[in-house]
Amino acid sequence: RVMQLNGYIGEFEFIDDGRTGKFKVQLLGRINKCGAVRPRFAVGADEIELWEKKFLPSREMGILIISTSYGVFSHREAKEKKIGGRLLAFVY
Repeated sequence: RVMQLNGYIGEFEFIDDGRTGKFKVQLLGRINKCGAVRPRFAVGADEIELWEKKFLPSREMGILIISTSYGVFSHREAKEKKIGGRLLAFVY
């Protein structure tokens, strides 16, 4: 949902195949690189900018996806709400 709200993907749906299931995702062609962050680093609200510099090519390009106790947010939303969490992924 975070990637959809930031314009990286279109609609998506879950397809139950009787086993683990699959997601069908409409790609919009805006993703140059994406990846999971391992291990899931704990990120304080005041540390988000440091991780932004580490994983994103420039300040206004891309998003970090952060899992917080309030839900999953982009790094911009987390900074705005002044909450930290676990770093899940990056997309640009």
